[in-house]
Amino acid sequence: MTSSRGHQGAHGAGQIVEQLNKQAEAAQQIQGASEVDQAVEAAANEDSSELDELE
Repeated sequence: MTSSRGHQGAHGAGQIVEQLNKQAEAAQQIQGASEVDQAVEAAANEDSSELDELE
């Protein structure tokens, strides 16, 4: 039974994350992204990182 409950908890957590992402996207569409948000998103989407430069 514990594995079943654990699975349900993980599934519930995934649903929460998905809902929060949808809310964040909706807020961004309504309010527009701040400069900080845009900078963070751009940095997250960059292909290279400082670690890549070390190789």
